[in-house]
Amino acid sequence: MEPRGKEFLARLQSEVLVFDGAMGTMLFEAGLVDGACPELWNETHRDVVRNIHTAYFNASSDFVETNTFGGTRLKLGAYGLADRTRELNVLGARLARSVCPPGKYVAGSIGPTGHLPDTFEPLGDTSEEEFYANFREQALALAEGGVDLFAVETMMYPEEAVIAIRAVRESTGLPVMCSMFFQWEKDQNRDRTMWGTSPEEAARILFEAGADVVGCNCGDGGPGRAAAIIQAMRGVSDGLLITYPNAGLPRIQGGRTIYELPPDEMAAGYPPILDAGANIVGACCGSTPTHIARLAEVVRKRRTK
Repeated sequence: MEPRGKEFLARLQSEVLVFDGAMGTMLFEAGLVDGACPELWNETHRDVVRNIHTAYFNASSDFVETNTFGGTRLKLGAYGLADRTRELNVLGARLARSVCPPGKYVAGSIGPTGHLPDTFEPLGDTSEEEFYANFREQALALAEGGVDLFAVETMMYPEEAVIAIRAVRESTGLPVMCSMFFQWEKDQNRDRTMWGTSPEEAARILFEAGADVVGCNCGDGGPGRAAAIIQAMRGVSDGLLITYPNAGLPRIQGGRTIYELPPDEMAAGYPPILDAGANIVGACCGSTPTHIARLAEVVRKRRTK
């Protein structure tokens, strides 16, 4: 099946699309334990991963992302799985592709490596060439598995994001979304990446690097801060924007991590996000198919106006 990334981008010119929700949250509910490799479940728990994708499609997601967030060789190496990088990424893409309904799409998830550039002295340990090789290897495997586009996500600093965008575009030619992780600095009422990049700066950098869609995901401010970040990005760009925030802040309850925003309450925060100019909305940590179903209702109401 030919990738349909161009069709995906064309639709965004006239409609808001709905992304999926958290993969990790659903895997932990299914029995994944702390310290285990989520990507290995693409082999050992294929039905679980397929069922999660199906649940998000059934909840009205227009597209879902693969279970490959930590699928670079650098990340998989921590589990002794570096030599299985291609295999686990291909599997992840094929699992999502196998349950993708007509008219919907699959995005290949690429997260940060967890390493810093060697130019970040004295903490950096990874060269630009190694970053590029890692992202290229993962992108090629995901493309082999049949993704339509890529979600380079939860990036902490622009330098790594830029390398990932370039590696994906040069190796596959498929569309690339790229989202940054922002922290809300309450004392100054502003949003910044861990390395001090503002939403406006991030939008400029990521679009200049070749991203087709840019935005934010995860973070600690929920839908409220997502709206502020999208508004800031929209102020400097007329490009395509995406946001998929956490379901609020986490807390430990009965030995489990619980997020503060239930589906209806979280969905109530999405009209300001749409007003700010988001072209794609979804949810991140703590969200479930029910969260996506509720926010999809918000989007549908906008579509019918």
